[in-house]
Amino acid sequence: MIKINYSETKLLGIFGHPLKQTFSPMVHNKAIELLDLDYVYLPFNVGTTALPDAIKGVLALGIKGLNVTIPHKETILNHLADFSDEAAMIGSVNTVVNDMGKLIGYNTDVHGFHETLLPYSDKISGEMVTIIGAGGAARAAIYCLIRHFRPSKIVIVNRTEQRAHTLKRYFKQKMKFDHFLTYELFPPDIATVINESALIVNATPVGMYPEIDDTVIPIPASFTKNQIVFDLIYNPSKTLLLKQAQQEGAICINGLKMLVYQAAKSFQLWTNHEMPVDEITKFLAREIELKRI
Repeated sequence: MIKINYSETKLLGIFGHPLKQTFSPMVHNKAIELLDLDYVYLPFNVGTTALPDAIKGVLALGIKGLNVTIPHKETILNHLADFSDEAAMIGSVNTVVNDMGKLIGYNTDVHGFHETLLPYSDKISGEMVTIIGAGGAARAAIYCLIRHFRPSKIVIVNRTEQRAHTLKRYFKQKMKFDHFLTYELFPPDIATVINESALIVNATPVGMYPEIDDTVIPIPASFTKNQIVFDLIYNPSKTLLLKQAQQEGAICINGLKMLVYQAAKSFQLWTNHEMPVDEITKFLAREIELKRI
């Protein structure tokens, strides 16, 4: 049980709409319980036009910290006093800290992506990587790869190639990284690109529950034992893409660890305590399976 001192308990939460699929309250309240902290984490269903008033509520009520999800991850930047370098570069915030009335934004997706792939850094550095998608998750992944893993080339594959081009131009200008290729989803020669990539990242929702029979690579693609296939989806734990890659011996990673690592960074920013990552990962894996049954 969460310990609540009705005069002292600190309030955390998440702003977004809709929120019925979020696991954030479950994750953070479990961490609070395990560490016996005097916090509570609540979901706040905040629609698109309600964000300015909701931000006033954060300050008025003294809410200590927030996660931010769709549709506010970009627009909330206009309501913050400051934000981290990662948030500024990516143009999106998923975590807000209330520092004595000063709201500061962070993007902890970068931390989650980095910590998940860190054990494989030697396999990624100096090699070609492919990112499928051109949204916010792809932006965080590309930023992290350029800053921390230094690939030789980044291939961006997207349903509309224009968005991939826009992303390429943005990072060429902001991070002085010139080694990009872009493709529309999916030309016949993409199988060669996939085959030659050391890392393939699915940064789209294709294959997410309940659409578990969908795959982001609808054409035959040859994976290899030396490849890493990282699907940011965590529900199901093994998407059709990961099943395809696993059959050919690739290293397969789902999005669960990234989810927990980014949550752990948010938790540390709010509470100055380290989330028990291993326990939370096991707990969340069980809860995701139960929710799907």
